[in-house]
Amino acid sequence: MRIRTTAAVAAVLAVTIVGCSGDKDGDNKAGTVKSTAPKASSAADNSGTAENAGIPPEPTGAERSAVLEAIHDVNGDLIHDEDKAIDAARNQCAALDGGATNPDHTAAQRFSYGGITLTDDDGKHINFGLRKTLCPKS
Repeated sequence: MRIRTTAAVAAVLAVTIVGCSGDKDGDNKAGTVKSTAPKASSAADNSGTAENAGIPPEPTGAERSAVLEAIHDVNGDLIHDEDKAIDAARNQCAALDGGATNPDHTAAQRFSYGGITLTDDDGKHINFGLRKTLCPKS
């Protein structure tokens, strides 16, 4: 973390020094410095980032229950950590909608955690459940 902070401070200082070197266009008001640093993005600016990557928003309520039920139908132990199961499901949607070459295998790998190893057939069943609940796009 210290390296990132140091790098960020160095970048700001470098931009500040370059910004103070003068104004070639002459539209700089006396006593002000034009900032050439990129504007920091806020959480609101990044709200569509996950969705742009094909990852659907985190399901809530009945939709969340339906996704967990679809995963539970394959292996009940997969939902002991519900948040992990939901994260895996959201990421699997990106694979399904992103044209993964073998989405059944990808699902089997993605959901093989906590001492559970799934087969490609299990992955196929997970994908079927996800298509009916969280990611019906394609």
